Amino acid sequence: MPVVRLYNTMTRAIDPIEPVEPGHVRIYCCGPTVYDHAHIGNLRKYVCDDVLVRTLRHAGYRVTHVMNVTDVDDKIIKAASGGLEAIRAYTAPYTDAFFQDLATLRIQSPDIVCPATEHIEQMVEMVQRLVERGHAYESDGSYYFRIASFPEYGRLARLDSAGMRAGARVEVDEYSKDDVRDFALWKAHREGEVAWDTPLGHGRPGWHIECSAMAMHYLGESFDIHTGGVDNIFPHHENEIAQAEGATGKPFVKYWVHHEHLLMDSQKMAKSLGNTFKLRDLLTQGIDPVALRYLLASAHNRTQLNFTSEAVEQATHTVKGLHDFMRRLSEARVDEGEPRELAQQAEEARKGFFDAMYNDLQTPQALAALFDLVKNANIALQHKTCVTGDLDVVRDVMRDFDEILDVLDPGEEPVLDEDIERMIQERTEARARRDWAKADEIRQALEGGGVLLEDTADGTRWKRA
Repeated sequence: MPVVRLYNTMTRAIDPIEPVEPGHVRIYCCGPTVYDHAHIGNLRKYVCDDVLVRTLRHAGYRVTHVMNVTDVDDKIIKAASGGLEAIRAYTAPYTDAFFQDLATLRIQSPDIVCPATEHIEQMVEMVQRLVERGHAYESDGSYYFRIASFPEYGRLARLDSAGMRAGARVEVDEYSKDDVRDFALWKAHREGEVAWDTPLGHGRPGWHIECSAMAMHYLGESFDIHTGGVDNIFPHHENEIAQAEGATGKPFVKYWVHHEHLLMDSQKMAKSLGNTFKLRDLLTQGIDPVALRYLLASAHNRTQLNFTSEAVEQATHTVKGLHDFMRRLSEARVDEGEPRELAQQAEEARKGFFDAMYNDLQTPQALAALFDLVKNANIALQHKTCVTGDLDVVRDVMRDFDEILDVLDPGEEPVLDEDIERMIQERTEARARRDWAKADEIRQALEGGGVLLEDTADGTRWKRA
């Protein structure tokens, strides 16, 4: 099995992956907070996660991929006042739209999707363990993590512990890097907010406890990889580490992988700045989702990517060129023969591609190897210096590349109207029983046939791209 190396935010070095359980990589990816539609900047992170998971599996690892859905937090409660049913009614369309976006971008579904509202028991148990070990305390019905009790706090974000304000508390889920104070694990009930009756009292979890509790529930007290955006390093991931290691006394995560921002005209893309694009809006402009996937995957995950019309146009041109190349390979008429020079070049490209991917997901270097092969194959086809055995190897290598990239298949033939209505009904039934995997499968099949879905209060609408 080849060695895969990843940049580890904790060590600030490119470390070889050595799983806790040999041959089995357990990975937790921070999922969406479903208070609004995801924008294309959010989705870049999930494309990067997808490339990581595909690379690990291609290297021969068994991978267990877990992703949470944050369906209760400060933003959601502010937007949807009321009890649990009101919260679920508010978040369900955004949750469904998120998984629709993943399918559109050919992002493979996680092995386990865990909504926060379905794991309150695990969160409560974790808070109780922290209280028992002296890392948490109660105040006016809320519970807080005592940062002074955890000397390692700040390792991930490289915080200066001397500047921490011991004993001061912060209620909100998000705060600035200068506001390092005891943070809420469990929040006492307030009028108009959703709440659960638990041994901790009537209340709800804080945002940070959700991921720690669910990650350990599915992956164990110590696991391999945790991913997120660079903006998750502090406070979210720093707090996750404190909670998990405070509760267990064991190392929480071996490798922390963080993805950089997508930029819009050289500025961070964010809802707060009003410079975001939703995937569905881009699709209505006629932009190919495969080209978007290619664009989002083409830069290194730790490199900021500038999202411009020129970049989209170039990605569209590149993907079309790849589709044309694959068609040219299938239609080429060359002499029969055993593999020779072009096949050797293809194998060298395969090695170059995966050497780059296994070395910290160096996608630009990997793509350079791919396009060297395309160039060499086009020259060989033009001058008729290749044979059937060469083309067989080239096709095999290109398909091997596509196990990671997933951009070579242009999609399915259009689906008939009566089939669309039948599949939408099946998807509605799957959603009703919370079978997200089946709903994703149906949505992906429809979008592969050029059918876009929009979930509204009046039901699901569809249109052709």
